[in-house]
Amino acid sequence: MSEALTLTAAVDRLADRFRSMPQSRLRGAVPGHPSRAAAALALARSLAATALRLEGEPPRELPGAGDFAVGDQLAVAGHDLAAATGDPRVLAAAVAEVVAVGELVA
Repeated sequence: MSEALTLTAAVDRLADRFRSMPQSRLRGAVPGHPSRAAAALALARSLAATALRLEGEPPRELPGAGDFAVGDQLAVAGHDLAAATGDPRVLAAAVAEVVAVGELVA
């Protein structure tokens, strides 16, 4: 499987987990974040920032759209990054971020 497909598969799995979480779980705190939703938003922002940088776009922060939207924001940001680069190192680092957040919010 190519690195881009590995990233999109990992992002999709994690995004689906967030989409199916009840509100009480989304709002539950995890180490380093006030909630699981905040951890997912931080990951989405990181992936989006990397994609913007690689595309030569000016930096801007992905806005929060609420706890129930973080799964969708994560999926979009991950797919954007996968489309923005073929650099295996960048993609591997992104996969590592996704896996780490997945373990954090389990």
